[in-house]
Amino acid sequence: MTVSAEVLRQYRIIDGQLFLGEQSATSLADTHGTPLYVYDAAAVKRRIEVLKAALPDSLSLHYAIKANPMPELVRKLGGWVDGMDVASSGELKLALDSGIPAQHISFAGPGKRDQELDQAVDAGVTLSVESEGELRRIVTSGERVGRTPQIALRINPAFRLKASGMHMGGGPSPFGIDEERAPEVLELATTLPVKLRGLHIYAGSQNLSAVHLIEAQKAIFDLALRLARYFPRGLEWLNIGGGFGIPYFPADKALDVRPLTDNMAECMQRFSAGMGACEVVLELGRYLVGEAGVYLCRVIERKHSRGRIYLVTDGGLHHHLAASGNLGQVLRKNFPLMIADRVRGEPLETVNVVGPLCTPLDILGESVALPKAGPGDLVAVLQSGAYGYSASPLDFLSHPPPRQILV
Repeated sequence: MTVSAEVLRQYRIIDGQLFLGEQSATSLADTHGTPLYVYDAAAVKRRIEVLKAALPDSLSLHYAIKANPMPELVRKLGGWVDGMDVASSGELKLALDSGIPAQHISFAGPGKRDQELDQAVDAGVTLSVESEGELRRIVTSGERVGRTPQIALRINPAFRLKASGMHMGGGPSPFGIDEERAPEVLELATTLPVKLRGLHIYAGSQNLSAVHLIEAQKAIFDLALRLARYFPRGLEWLNIGGGFGIPYFPADKALDVRPLTDNMAECMQRFSAGMGACEVVLELGRYLVGEAGVYLCRVIERKHSRGRIYLVTDGGLHHHLAASGNLGQVLRKNFPLMIADRVRGEPLETVNVVGPLCTPLDILGESVALPKAGPGDLVAVLQSGAYGYSASPLDFLSHPPPRQILV
């Protein structure tokens, strides 16, 4: 079995079959065809409800659309979270269409085009300013649109979030304004025709260490307190990022959020004592949706080659780049895999699960232990609700794209 107990506990297994929502993965694949992404709305809602119950009441929970922009899912999330964070004009439209008010939407990312700035300023969302040059372009955009831009300064902190899958601070970066230059740029912003609302400080992502996340949270609040004196009308908005990870690989342990939420409550109490009324935003993407998604593909052929068994499927890296190991992994590791209708089947055999593409990079599972499978069997790639479909090269070799459904 290539699925750890940490991962398996997030999924419903009935009589050896994987269930998503109220239906088996097999019945969903038979109805909708493969390859297929399936997202379990109830699992997402459950994750949000449990997290919100543990978070301080005054904290706002935002969804980072980049994790999974499926329109139906985003519309559902619009009723479950307090706000959304976007990184393109396409995501901005999705957020506005979800029913989330514009004042609860923020727009981050380097290299925003002038057209995107105009759309964001006109909509009244908060723009996270990534550079001094962008700040000046936002001012020009406000003049074009005839509205006062709402902005927050994104800070590239001097510290790093240790043990992160991806660092977003602590060194040179295209993201945000270096911490040491922040006072200068904040002073400039106070002289310009913009509404300076607050700060966006994000240190890293995909982190499973409560200890390191707590350390980063404390550093973020301390930095915000130091920079608050540059806000003549007071700091009213602080996005502390997120970074909460989910377990993918056998050695991963699920994140214990209770120490994190307790720490946030302490930090916010100290912060509010020094700042008064300020909305604090926790921005999460992968943690909310990652475990609620599964990628299903069907075995086309079982092949033997020089002592190895290959299960050749109708899915692959063009649909799920992250699972192939080609989305940021230095050393390739397998996403959790199972045969959907024989989750605990025996005996196990060691196989390689590959796709139909003409490249040796098209690997979904390398030397994985699975029940014996052949043509027609269904492979399920778990933990696929975030950075799957939308982060993949769907047009590579012109194969048809997978379907996506919300159950």
